Amino acid sequence: MRLTFSAFVAGLVASPAFAAGDVFFSLQNTDFIVTLAFILFIGVLFYFKVPSVIAGMLDKRADGIKSELDEARALREEAQTLLASYERKQQDVKDQADRIVTSAKAEATEAATQARVDLDKSITRRIAAAEEQITSAQDAAVKEVRDQAIVIAIAAAKDVIAKNMSAAEGNALIDSAIAEVDAKLH
Repeated sequence: MRLTFSAFVAGLVASPAFAAGDVFFSLQNTDFIVTLAFILFIGVLFYFKVPSVIAGMLDKRADGIKSELDEARALREEAQTLLASYERKQQDVKDQADRIVTSAKAEATEAATQARVDLDKSITRRIAAAEEQITSAQDAAVKEVRDQAIVIAIAAAKDVIAKNMSAAEGNALIDSAIAEVDAKLH
């Protein structure tokens, strides 16, 4: 610092104003007062170590910015990792959805085929049941017609026999029927 001050004083002494004979070192010279005030200001700044404080603050600020940049870089890398992970998961979900749709289509086709087979079997069973009912109804109708024909034939035979048969013949016929029944039962 002394060397700097000495160099400054030497520079002032060798100045053109000093060489011209003007009195530079007078308190009435404003240039001299401004120069003294500036030197005093610089000296106070160095005395209170303001440049080192400012340098420390700038270093601290630079370290803070550097740590923020490192943190931002780490966050960016983490975000890229998460993005890649979610893109993989999205692709997996898309693939799974495609497999589910394909499986569902296959199951739907299989279910439709099975439904057709089941419908064909059901129709066949119903047709068979209907044919059986028709056959049964035909048999019942034939039986009813026979029964009715028998009733009519018996009534007609009764009328014919009653008109043609006398009481003595009827009694003989009854005795013969009783004997025949008695023989078949014993």
